[in-house]
Order: sequence, then structure tokens, then C-alpha cells
Amino acid sequence: MSEDRSDLFLTTRWTLVGEAARTGDAGAKQALGSLFVTYWKPLYRYARRQGKSPEDAEDLVQGFFEHLLEGDGLRKVDRDRGRFRAFMLGSLKNYVASEWRREHRQKRGGFAVHLSLDWHDAETGLGLDAEEHRSPDRWFDKEWATALLDKVLDDLDRDEPGFERWKRFLGRGQGDLSYADVASVHGMSEGAARVAVHRLRKRYRQRVRDEIAGTLADPSMIDDEMRSLFEALTDDFT
Repeated sequence: MSEDRSDLFLTTRWTLVGEAARTGDAGAKQALGSLFVTYWKPLYRYARRQGKSPEDAEDLVQGFFEHLLEGDGLRKVDRDRGRFRAFMLGSLKNYVASEWRREHRQKRGGFAVHLSLDWHDAETGLGLDAEEHRSPDRWFDKEWATALLDKVLDDLDRDEPGFERWKRFLGRGQGDLSYADVASVHGMSEGAARVAVHRLRKRYRQRVRDEIAGTLADPSMIDDEMRSLFEALTDDFT
């Protein structure tokens, strides 16, 4: 089952790019737009670290998305290069160099209305002054990894009954919580709590693999991209 699901994601994401570019299909563009939900904040914060003001960074990302979906930006996808995140960042850089100076004064808010993007939230914890010496490209990878894991957690929260009680055992904000504590609160044995967490962790890892598979052209790259994701999360920029 997991292999079929991974293949489905793998085919769907890159097929959407091709269909949207080749035919301009509205359905493909709309579905592809949902994929941008994972990428908008890393791209926005990348632009801020490149010296753009909040307003210009917002205009930049929205103009970039519109450029991809309505212009010919998607036709430049090099599937052989394999990583959708690399395509997104490289395309943004090209857009800044060649297009944005001409287009960036389009009305702000049009794209955000469709995706419900919280631009103010993207400013939280940005810390430009303290981190100015660090590479925006490396920050992009770290924030891409965080955004991807956040999406997986949101999906699990939607799909898994009782997820809230176990989510802190997935390694993000676990703190001092113990199996015995959760078991006591929910009227179960500690052993049952451990089994529930073990199963959830397996589903979580598979969901992460599925999500990553959907951004790659070659399934043989999944393990490498998994390593890149966790290396980005632990990057201390030294």
C-alpha cells in the first residue's frame, strides 16, 4: 500500500507541472497551487534575507507564483534535475533577475486570497540582524524542511483520530511528557500507549516519505532527500 501511495504522489506532482505548462489546464493549475502552500513561507523568508522589505517580499512571492501559473515559468522545469524545491528556489532567483523589476507592482493580495497565506506569521522569528551572515540558500533548505514536516503534521491531525494526544511524541515539542502520563490521562496502560506511539511514528515516517516522493522526479532519490531534510533541520550554520 505504501509503495502505491508513494508512486501516486510521485506521478501526480510532476504530472501536474507538465499538464499546467503544456495545456494551461485550470484544474492542474489549481491543484499545483495547493503545492505552493508548502513553499511560500521559505521563499518569502529567503527574499527577506536577500534584503527585500516585507512589502516587496510579499509582492515578489505572489508575482512569482502568478508567473509560474499564468506565464511560461512552468515550461522551464527540468525534470531531470529532480528536486522540486531546487526548481522553486532557482526559478525564484531567475524571476528576481529578469521579471520582477517589471512586474512586481501588481496588486498585492490576489494570490494570497486563494491560498490564505499569513504573511505576518512569516515574519515571526525571522531575526535578520542576528543571522545576516548566514546563507539565505541554507536557510531556505531549513525552512523548506520545517514547512514540509508541518504539513505532514497538519495532515495527520486531520486524518488520525486522537492525534493531538500523541503528537508530542513525534520529536517536536515532546518535552518531559511520559508514556505513563498520557496513559493515566486517557485511561489506558503504559504498554498500550507505547504501542500507539510506535504505530503513529511509523505512519508519520511514511507520510514524510510520501510527501518527499511527491517532489522528486526519480524515486531512487527519496533516501538522499530524506537525509537532506534532516540535515537541514539540524544545520547549525557553523
